[in-house]
Amino acid sequence: MARALRAWPAALAIGIVLAFALVMWIGWQRYDRDYVVTTEDDGSAVTQIIAERFAGASSLKVSELSGTIQSTARDVRGFGWLRSDQVVKMPFSVDYFIDASKIGPDDLEWIEGSRTLIVNAPDVTVARPNVDEARRTLVRTSGMFVTRQAGEELSRRTSAHAQGKALSVARSPERMAQARENGRKALGRLLGAPLAKMGYGETRVVVTFPSERPARNTEQWDVTTPVNQVLAKHR
Repeated sequence: MARALRAWPAALAIGIVLAFALVMWIGWQRYDRDYVVTTEDDGSAVTQIIAERFAGASSLKVSELSGTIQSTARDVRGFGWLRSDQVVKMPFSVDYFIDASKIGPDDLEWIEGSRTLIVNAPDVTVARPNVDEARRTLVRTSGMFVTRQAGEELSRRTSAHAQGKALSVARSPERMAQARENGRKALGRLLGAPLAKMGYGETRVVVTFPSERPARNTEQWDVTTPVNQVLAKHR
């Protein structure tokens, strides 16, 4: 017993050392990924992918907004004496998705009389804008003296302003309405196909989004049947 008690502090110390080493290793991995520049033998920087992740997706792309965006930024330094401005034009795109994995049996309802499939879908989501700075068509920087730090800050600000503006336009009521309409068509094709193969070729697919659905009235919805029961009966 005494020997086990004497061994406990040693085991604890080893555990602490191992945990510290793990934290240091993770920290170094992140530092190497984000800050260390990989170079060739001659010292020139190498273009390479530092870290990559690949994941499956269950979202259905329903729309894409694309075009050209103009972004501006201003930088002031030297107690207000050094002012510089930058105007950039570059292409951008924004994707719209519906997470089809969130549509379960309870979200699909069947009205036999009118052969209508009702789909209570999740709302359309807007992805992060993709601003293609590599294809800039205009970069105009003005100022009496633009330092390297000012130039870097201007570039960062124009990029951030472009991202914000593109996202704001993509989320506008008009664009969201258009994306939802495209979402209805995409879900109609996706969910109507299996019914057509089973002999329900005249099926009408009605897609609703959360903002369009009133409070559920149980008396009204008693006339519907879960679609999985319909398919099971057909089989």
